[in-house]
Amino acid sequence: MKSKITKLALAALVFTAPAAAHQTSEGQGAATAPQMYGAPARSSGEGAGPFRKMVIRNATIIDGTGAPPRGRFDIVVEGNRITSITQSGWPGLPSKANREPRDADYEIDATGMYILPGFTDMHVHLPGPEKAPNASYAYKLWLAHGVTTVRGVPLAPPEVASTEKNRSARNEITAPRIFNYQTLGAGWSGGVVDTPAKARAWVQWAAKNNIDGIKFFNRENETPDVFTAALEEAEKLGLGTTAHLSQIGVANFNGRQAGEAGLNTITHYYGHLESLLKDRAIQDFPSNYDYNNEQHRFGEVAEIWNQVHGPETDEWREYLEQQKANGVNFDPTFNIYAASRDLMRARNADWHNRYTTPQMWNYFQSTRDNHGSYFFDWTTENEFAWKKFYGLFFRLVNDYKNMGGRVTVGTDSGFIYKTYGFAYVEELELLREAGFTPLEAIRAATMMGAKTLYEPRNEKPPIGAVKAGMLADLVIVPENPLQNLKTLYGTGFMRLNSETNRQEKVGGVKYTVKDGIVYDAQQLLADVAAMVESEKVRLGQ
Repeated sequence: MKSKITKLALAALVFTAPAAAHQTSEGQGAATAPQMYGAPARSSGEGAGPFRKMVIRNATIIDGTGAPPRGRFDIVVEGNRITSITQSGWPGLPSKANREPRDADYEIDATGMYILPGFTDMHVHLPGPEKAPNASYAYKLWLAHGVTTVRGVPLAPPEVASTEKNRSARNEITAPRIFNYQTLGAGWSGGVVDTPAKARAWVQWAAKNNIDGIKFFNRENETPDVFTAALEEAEKLGLGTTAHLSQIGVANFNGRQAGEAGLNTITHYYGHLESLLKDRAIQDFPSNYDYNNEQHRFGEVAEIWNQVHGPETDEWREYLEQQKANGVNFDPTFNIYAASRDLMRARNADWHNRYTTPQMWNYFQSTRDNHGSYFFDWTTENEFAWKKFYGLFFRLVNDYKNMGGRVTVGTDSGFIYKTYGFAYVEELELLREAGFTPLEAIRAATMMGAKTLYEPRNEKPPIGAVKAGMLADLVIVPENPLQNLKTLYGTGFMRLNSETNRQEKVGGVKYTVKDGIVYDAQQLLADVAAMVESEKVRLGQ
């Protein structure tokens, strides 16, 4: 398949955010909401299809359910759905020529390639104009790395997120499908949600206003009774729920308590280890601790590692068993804090020069007022504590998976040296480091994410597996990701060519199919690289 080379559209649709404060990844409100930029309309040359009938020939399938790879197969897509999957040949033998169907409008020769379900990123935020010229920067990086569905928590303020969700559903923009989660109280005219009655009223309002779920932060107004009321109303109305159980409220509403109250997902690490404290009920902070000093906030949080009941204890297992019984999903987002344990590595990632906008790079630099830019005086001792902390967090998540608990894949990119798309592959690698097999990591990225998104609606997921009847959200890669997850990075993987005795780049996603539309992943990356270069020129860099 040859994709048309498209001229990068730099003009963006501009939306004005609602009056409510814009939320960053950690729930810090700015004094006023910044302007948010949507994606430009999808041009005629961006993506091919959907087609009356498309055939992907000779692919090896990794179906997302945990089943081992199997090949070779022809996959037929009609419109935006997979209609049949037929074995096309046996390993080591040639495929039969002239195979049905012979009336396809479009064919992809996937001989030697692997096909997976589209990935779900369960924790995303769009970059505002202080980080990128428009939303297509993030959308194209996600698609270029196989991410066909994102859960915005929030993606953007309610009006923007709702508009972008609808435009994506109609394929008017080059973007993943979007689930719109919003923070409690966002977007309505009823003011701060600080009573159970207001919590229920806001959830009822949200259900009528294109909002799919709620993101909690354990903020001061989100007291346990308010939090619980919102959870109960969300379950009645089919809205999903996820929470960053921040230090502000975790002493009174930790992971254990939130799970008992009906929370669907705990995102990040917050709330877990606070549920396992020993010899104390609150983490032991130094006397000069100031939560609003971000080096204190993030430097000290890892020091909890030696204040808890650890692996192999009754308390550890009982916590995990209780969370599983309550149906709580873990969305660890390991990658977003990985710089805390190895700052130099995060700063020097292969993709920054070509794919990180200059604005976002500037945002990453340590300052007092850019959230997540907290490395004011980051020492070996800080990294030591974070490595110890990650050892516990890895073990907790892997143990949960091993006992049948659900784990999903999320990133929270745009902060702490994490660039959209690339961070998703890093998250898969970190799941591997935690103890997941590659197949388990892929299942977390596909089937597990899909179930988490659709279960609150009591719907069978139409995504998350390569099966007949499912939506045609697919990732086609030239290398086996189970052998090397690094080949999923947009920058590929450097391998020595034994014939030339020189390194060459291999891998990268070849095609991403979303809703039956085939995107050339390398062209999407080229579009982003051109956008980054244009921004450098515009800013005199």
